[in-house]
Amino acid sequence: MFDNLLKTLLGPEPKDLTPSDARLAIAALLVRVARSDNDYAATEIEKIDRILATRYDLGDAQTVSLRKRGEQLEKEAPDTVRFTRAIKDSVPYADRLSVIEALWQIALADGERDIQEDALLRLVANLLGISDVESASARKRLAAS
Repeated sequence: MFDNLLKTLLGPEPKDLTPSDARLAIAALLVRVARSDNDYAATEIEKIDRILATRYDLGDAQTVSLRKRGEQLEKEAPDTVRFTRAIKDSVPYADRLSVIEALWQIALADGERDIQEDALLRLVANLLGISDVESASARKRLAAS
């Protein structure tokens, strides 16, 4: 199902993702963060759906389809490092910053900060070229709202 995208992610010279592949990769990254604490909660799934619907202006069926494809890709995807670097290479900086904000929304969706989610967010922020300060600012903004 994701053969071409996985080849891109696993190749020795990563290629830029197409816009639709970047969208799918971001959906899978949202799922990866939600699953990182081994509790893929309904609140996180609902938050992923809201983020995807808003970010990509999708209807309900399109949103659920994108999330489900993201769930499948997340299971099949290589390690987080390659996966996230492919997003970095294909998504402009301002959009990557909004990805970090979305990832923090997922990590905070269940009302608890988890050490595994925090560690994954630190790694992902670094790989996306987002500083620790910017990531922490995004987390604080979201926690305050």
